[in-house]
Amino acid sequence: MDVTITINGESHTHDVEPRTLLVHYIREHAGLTGTNVGCDTSSCGACSIHLDGEAAKSCTILAAQADGSEVRTIEGMAEADGTLHPMQQAFMENHGLQCGFCTPGMVMAATSLLDENPSPTEDEVRLGLEGNLCRCTGYHNIVKSVLAAASA
Repeated sequence: MDVTITINGESHTHDVEPRTLLVHYIREHAGLTGTNVGCDTSSCGACSIHLDGEAAKSCTILAAQADGSEVRTIEGMAEADGTLHPMQQAFMENHGLQCGFCTPGMVMAATSLLDENPSPTEDEVRLGLEGNLCRCTGYHNIVKSVLAAASA
């Protein structure tokens, strides 16, 4: 079936099997590998993207369900000139990453969190990122990064 999805402002049309997950469409058909496949069960959040402006786990959505939608991935966060998004900058400055595998999903979830709540408390950040797992950090610097981006 033909699916057309606008990803980071660019239209992508591909013939896919109806069972194709959005995360695989993004990685394999659009060639954007910043969105990671972590668990395929929506437990880890490594595949988090923005779907029509809302954070979503792309391993739980079929590409066919996203037909006609707008998707923003981690590759679409920075400006065209390479200037990092404030959240990306905050993660870098506050050491909110280690191996980096969860970072794209964390950044996408965190930006969506700040869209909904521009001045969260530490507890609200921790609750807002609950569906995104990091196996390297104790979350302290991730939370610190989100709070720094909120105050920027």
